Amino acid sequence: MGSETEQLRQTIDQLRREIELHNYRYYVLDAPTITDAQFDRLMAELQQLESEYPHLITPDSPTRRVGGKPREGFATVQHTVPLLSLANAFGDGELKDFDRRVGSALGNELYDYVVELKIDGLAVSLTYRDGQMVRGATRGNGVTGEDITANLKTIRSIPLRLNKPVDLLEVRGEVYMPKESFAELNRRREERGEPTFANPRNAAAGSLRQLDPAVTAGRNLNIFVYGIGAAELSGEPLPDTHLAGLQWLESLGLRVNTYRQLCRDIDEVIGYCRLWQDKKADLPYQIDGIVVKVNSLAQQQALGATMKSPRWAIAFKFPPEQAKTTVRDIIVSVGRTGAITPTALLDPVTVAGSTVSRATLHNLDIIREKDIRIGDRVVIHKAGDVIPEVVEVLKEHRTGAERIFNMPAVCPACGAEVVRPSGESAHRCTGAACPARLLEGLIHFASRGAMNIDGLGPAVLTQLVEAGLVKDVSDLYGLTLEQLLKLERFADKSAENLVRAIAASKANPLHRLIFALGIRHVGERAARVLAEHYGDLPSLMDARLEELTTIMEIGPKIAESVVNFMREPQNRALIERLIAHGVNVVAEAAPTGQSSPLAGKTLVLTGTLASLKREEARELIEKAGGKVASSVSKKTDYVVVGEEPGSKYEKAVKLGVPVIGEEELLTMVTSQQ
Repeated sequence: MGSETEQLRQTIDQLRREIELHNYRYYVLDAPTITDAQFDRLMAELQQLESEYPHLITPDSPTRRVGGKPREGFATVQHTVPLLSLANAFGDGELKDFDRRVGSALGNELYDYVVELKIDGLAVSLTYRDGQMVRGATRGNGVTGEDITANLKTIRSIPLRLNKPVDLLEVRGEVYMPKESFAELNRRREERGEPTFANPRNAAAGSLRQLDPAVTAGRNLNIFVYGIGAAELSGEPLPDTHLAGLQWLESLGLRVNTYRQLCRDIDEVIGYCRLWQDKKADLPYQIDGIVVKVNSLAQQQALGATMKSPRWAIAFKFPPEQAKTTVRDIIVSVGRTGAITPTALLDPVTVAGSTVSRATLHNLDIIREKDIRIGDRVVIHKAGDVIPEVVEVLKEHRTGAERIFNMPAVCPACGAEVVRPSGESAHRCTGAACPARLLEGLIHFASRGAMNIDGLGPAVLTQLVEAGLVKDVSDLYGLTLEQLLKLERFADKSAENLVRAIAASKANPLHRLIFALGIRHVGERAARVLAEHYGDLPSLMDARLEELTTIMEIGPKIAESVVNFMREPQNRALIERLIAHGVNVVAEAAPTGQSSPLAGKTLVLTGTLASLKREEARELIEKAGGKVASSVSKKTDYVVVGEEPGSKYEKAVKLGVPVIGEEELLTMVTSQQ
């Protein structure tokens, strides 16, 4: 038995090493040797083995990169060696002054420099013991930082285990967000009416400090390692120069920027700085300068440091690239969630290596704050070298012919009313059938938490929209077998299944339909509360603002959003069409009496349940007459505990609240049905 376990352990370990090798080739070398599908199969095989033999899971397994519960805060850690910041140079003269100080301090010694790109991101430290990553932290104040190990492990270019065993190694690196990922993140946030990040550095910093590692994992971060903080090696000397150190770090599997150069004197350094000042726009990530370091580690030690920065290094900072142009017009576009975004149309001008003819203005508040008018002469730059942005208005150039911009009162795409919800910066289209937000609304409507229409995913919905068969969600219920069979990849069986699934969704509970309508701020819980309170959709359609705000769990923001949605004629007409198609608009009667095993009981859920998702468990409990609370108190009747329970379990034990498992819960809700 022991030999079988050992053989299995070796098989799993070999699989992990193979996956990490492919991770390294893909994320560090940019030279994958297998397809994404082949990689996915390897991961699936490992996940299957680890689920069958959980006692063989190790902390450095590739499956551990994403997951875990959101935490309440970050612990403080002390750096083994302080992470000092760099002094800055803004011109050739300051670089030459730095060189004179180095030469003076080193006397007659010969010295040279290594120059590297200054990545505009967030400085972090990574600690490895026996080759395995054990901790990751922010720079913080240089002496202490925040423990963000779980978040850093989600970055796939960071190896969880080094290529070679090292007793102790603490390295420094810069986590950054690629320009393309930054632009996409801001686009999504803008469509949702959320504040956008000013630049990739802010986006990277905000992503790393998420309490939920799953959020960090979705932000597409990357890293370049640039130095050694501390190291303990057995039988191997440390590199004696910075350049050799970078090469050694690469041999361990760490990602090091390939753009670096040995310079014999300060004139070569200045030449390198000028080269990249012109080329930086070609990079897929943002840099804001060049880092200059004395190459010899012995000379670095001799030069020492001030309280704030090393005397052996300096950062040459690029001047910001700006240009002047004229705002010819301001137009608006409608995002997938209905957000109305103004954009300035500009006289074409070259900035950071590319021609710019438009700049996003984000929202009306920013336009008013900067006092941007149509016809203004303005200064623009690229935020993060990516997104063109108006920096300032050159008011001295005004002639009096400039025009003040106002948001449209109706949506340019559908004619529905445009509103600005209280507490938000974005204006929004209120039309549920707006063609500019049609596809996203359809995807939400058919999703699992909403109408849960099996087989109606984004690809199928895109086909239906492009074929002109669906112009709003009510059209789904008029689809025929013949129409579906004309679409690509539809056979008799798949078409029949989809028609059947759409028909079955008509019988869904009312709260699913309310959530599926996509009313802003109305999530699954709020939809359930509204369904229970009003009992049917027509009653909710006529609800008044002051009435909605008296409902427990329905705040002013949700109430205002519901009223705005329901008073829009297009939305009322859409609901009438759904009713005409036979979609259920009446809530189930609340269970009463002895037939409701959990009637009047309050339950709290904690941990991961084996077979039920959190929302499915909530639905079962509420159908059985119970209520699900978010926190444990003496009034709690049961705490349902799954795998990896949190502090709610500990509090239940402390208060003496009965603790049950998933099987007991299922027994309770089905015993009297």
